[in-house]
Amino acid sequence: MIFFIVISVLLILALVVFISLIIYRYQQKQNIYFKDIEALKTSHQNTLLQSQLEIQEQTFQHISREIHDNIGQKLTLAKLHLNTLNYTNTDKTIEQVNDSVNIISEAINDLSDLSHSMSSEIILNNGLIKALEFEVAQLAKSKIYKISFTAGGEPIFMDAHAELVLFRIVQETLNNIIKHAAASQISIDLHYDKTLLTMQVNDNGRGFKVNEAVTGTGLQNIKKRAAALKGCLHINSKINDGTQIKIEIPLYANSTNI
Repeated sequence: MIFFIVISVLLILALVVFISLIIYRYQQKQNIYFKDIEALKTSHQNTLLQSQLEIQEQTFQHISREIHDNIGQKLTLAKLHLNTLNYTNTDKTIEQVNDSVNIISEAINDLSDLSHSMSSEIILNNGLIKALEFEVAQLAKSKIYKISFTAGGEPIFMDAHAELVLFRIVQETLNNIIKHAAASQISIDLHYDKTLLTMQVNDNGRGFKVNEAVTGTGLQNIKKRAAALKGCLHINSKINDGTQIKIEIPLYANSTNI
């Protein structure tokens, strides 16, 4: 009995330390974020910097929602279990402590995922492909979409800022799908050849009339970012027959020498 209680207390203490570190890192990133905003305001419009800021802003919003809705709920449930321990009923107490340990372990895993997604570091450190794999894994957790990701050809590292812009394009496209498409299946495909990167995002949603929607903010942002990378944007969509967003980026203009 005492062993289980000690284990639960140690786990809670570890979780408190972990949360404190997450919040500290979050505050550091937020301070940098606000400094970057001021720099953007005092300079000419910079598409690459703007994309990085938007990635950070979306990440901050995601972290806030996850902490409030998911992790907070789990910790509240664990606290309820521990506050209602009945020391006269050994079997029931052991069960409640075990449940609390499992819940706290899940919360720690969720916090670990959040710590990896707190900024664009995953792109800068691991490249576009790893960042997209992580993004897909996060979206798959919702169990709302059947989502897949493939990368073909011979992948190469592009300029870090170019990969940030491409990542933002995918985020913008996924955001449009979530908000408007009512889709159940999503696929993201990258293909590298000697001179060209082709990135394609498909969904099986409700579709739209391209001529009417091309002036929308989301699609305009995607088009602007593709143009910043000297790329071409192709949009195919039919009512009730899904949408295909295809972007072709010249590698020779955006790749790094590695």
